[in-house]
Amino acid sequence: MCNSTLWACVVVVLGAGVLKAVDFGPRVFDGKVPDDRRLQRFNDVDHPVVFQPSFTDKAAWENRRRQLREQVLVAEGLWPMPPRTPLNPVIHGKIDRDGYTIEKVFFASYPGHYVSGNLYRPRNRSGKLPAVLSPHGHWNNGRMYENSDDAAEKQVQIGAEQTMDGAKYPLQARCAMLARMGCVVFHYDMVGYADSTQIEHRAGFTDAEAILRLQSFMGLQTWNSIRALDFLSSLEDVDPNRIAVTGASGGGTQTFTLCAVDDRPAAAFPAVMVSEDMQGGCICENAPLLRVGTNNIELAAIFAPKPLGMSAADDWTRAMEVDAVPKLQTIYGLFGAKNLVMGKHFSFEHNYNQVSRELMYNWFNEHLKLGQRSPVKERPFEPVPPRQLSVYDDQHPRPSDACDATTLRKYMTESSDAQLEQLAASDPAEYRRIVRTALRVMVHDRLPGVGEVVTGRSSGPALDNGVVMETGALSRRSAGEAVPYVSLMPKDWNGTVVVWVHPDGKSSLFGDDGKPTEAVRKLLEAKDAVLGADLFLTGEFVPAGESVKKFGAAQYERQNYAGFFFGYNRGVLANRVHDLLTAIAFARHWKETKAIEVIALGKSGPVALLAQALGDGVSRCAIDLAGFDFDQVQDPNDPMMIPGALKYGGVAGLAAVCNTGQTLLANAHVPDKIKRTINGEHIVLREEPAGEQDLLSWLASQ
Repeated sequence: MCNSTLWACVVVVLGAGVLKAVDFGPRVFDGKVPDDRRLQRFNDVDHPVVFQPSFTDKAAWENRRRQLREQVLVAEGLWPMPPRTPLNPVIHGKIDRDGYTIEKVFFASYPGHYVSGNLYRPRNRSGKLPAVLSPHGHWNNGRMYENSDDAAEKQVQIGAEQTMDGAKYPLQARCAMLARMGCVVFHYDMVGYADSTQIEHRAGFTDAEAILRLQSFMGLQTWNSIRALDFLSSLEDVDPNRIAVTGASGGGTQTFTLCAVDDRPAAAFPAVMVSEDMQGGCICENAPLLRVGTNNIELAAIFAPKPLGMSAADDWTRAMEVDAVPKLQTIYGLFGAKNLVMGKHFSFEHNYNQVSRELMYNWFNEHLKLGQRSPVKERPFEPVPPRQLSVYDDQHPRPSDACDATTLRKYMTESSDAQLEQLAASDPAEYRRIVRTALRVMVHDRLPGVGEVVTGRSSGPALDNGVVMETGALSRRSAGEAVPYVSLMPKDWNGTVVVWVHPDGKSSLFGDDGKPTEAVRKLLEAKDAVLGADLFLTGEFVPAGESVKKFGAAQYERQNYAGFFFGYNRGVLANRVHDLLTAIAFARHWKETKAIEVIALGKSGPVALLAQALGDGVSRCAIDLAGFDFDQVQDPNDPMMIPGALKYGGVAGLAAVCNTGQTLLANAHVPDKIKRTINGEHIVLREEPAGEQDLLSWLASQ
């Protein structure tokens, strides 16, 4: 009897122990849009995931912390860390002030890319001194910011500032006061601000290739911060064990991001940025993969248990004391260090004003052991006219090799490719660890364990000789997903499940005549079970009349940068890998399962390859790649886009990390330099195409 709510009129003709006819394949949702959370809402810069610190012990958090650090490094193109080329710093133009001096600095963070800034040093101090690294944020003209007289007077009137000099030059004010407190301070430019004009802010890193190679504005700025920390640590008068970091707004983002990836800072104070609401509205604060499954509060928690102070204002951080601080204290509490995290809200607009600065001064006074009388109050200072802070002049011109974004990206690409090729040749095991870690971040997934996959299903009729068809929808526990599937189970099943992966989904198990394909019949006759699924946005998973390329389109278009989507969500391809891993785990945990095999064709070939590279649940995997590689992806909206694919070698580089089971890659074009890294025990390469029967024959021959 036909159950029309589960099948589009299933008609069964029995014979030879297999299905002989099905009208046009089983349906799960009867033409309706699947009730899948991924089709209903996206995370974005204003709506990230909510951080729920439910860790039972320090070891659980330490494992999560390691994964988060890897996620940040991968997302920002810093996994593995690029070579540290010589800084060759130039320090000149000393300006004397009351209790401190200001010098002009520039150095190379990459060949041809220069970091510029001002170095504040206390006078009449000896020995190794504490230091503060100070990124500035999105203030007009950056470290050369100068407020108008009217705006400055208003800040004094409302109590945000005590002096007109502090109100007009709040960035200089904090550097001057920290220097007077005994700190060496490096106040450096964001890319595209003040003296850093080689590359325009928000430009040069937004195209598809940049996403495929994880080259981003945010990654560049984080690398500049790492090199600025290298510079500061190298100074003879700096104690490298007492370096703090502080910045506000975009400088706050740089502060906690640097502290997430580098262990050297001893204390931090990100101002007006740590929040569960808006995560950073600029391209320079967003990178693909960065906040998938996390948010700024959890990223700030990576710094635990080191001293972390924060300020909040009447902006997206206004709830800091009731959301960020308690959650961070939960993490710090695992170390018995709740007192080492602090955040306070002040009723001013978005700022780093004197009230907030004084909170920071006292935090650093305590935790850098500066020895100042408490409470520390900011003292009046003599500002420097901004133009006099410029690092370039006739005697110290901008270096002749200073390059634009195109030239810098060419170096990044060549350097990264050479680094990974050298690692693959010298240490294949380490190469596989690096790339597999990157792939875990790229897909944001792993093979689910026992009990993690749930299903709503309805068994089909028992067929002649015991062949049974079953349909339903798969999900991860509490994920709200709905992946339609069909399984065919022969009588006297031998324990092998063949997962069939195809661009047309589960309907590809059946021909145009409604009968199972010849390949499927052969599998059933061999007593293999067959499982087909409509992976994300395939088969009946596609909403009627919708284009797959529309998925996330609004987020792609925000500031014309796909990082605003991929920074918070899996893309189409990553979701398909996720669903395939769900299907594999579903079949793997059937009571009598002995082995899982996979057949994948066409644009589904890369899905199966990435799933095989990530997990160890498949014994044999036969893939035809249809000649695809990721350099064919030219549009961020392309469903085959996955950030990082080209950075890690494309199809060939990702195939090199498959070192479990056996995998056939047909219609694959692998350069000789990558072939050397591929373990022939696990991977068989063929340049020729392979159809269903070829893949089936290869599985049967193993």
